[in-house]
Amino acid sequence: MRTTKGHARNKAKKRIFKRAKGYWGGRRKLFRTVKETLARAGDFARRDRRVKKREFRKLWIIRLSAAVAERGLRYSQFINGLKKANIILDRKSLSEIAIADPPAFDAVFKEVKAALA
Repeated sequence: MRTTKGHARNKAKKRIFKRAKGYWGGRRKLFRTVKETLARAGDFARRDRRVKKREFRKLWIIRLSAAVAERGLRYSQFINGLKKANIILDRKSLSEIAIADPPAFDAVFKEVKAALA
């Protein structure tokens, strides 16, 4: 008697089609196309998890640069001053402080300025 992979194959296909929910046309309905689309989507997802980190760092640097420029320094000078003043704050938290709490950022800036002088 010939055996088929009936149940197992249907279950596997169902699992794959479920991941393609919301895609358009054959990208949702045709098994081979769905597999190709999901493989490509996975590649993009992996790449962009890394790109996201770069993009956020760029954003924090842009925000910090603007906040520091308002106070009369360049970004590179500010970062150098942070190191000299032994202030261990990352760009993310500094950016948040600059936006949410300008008086606190002014205090940090004063420390940096003093360390540079």
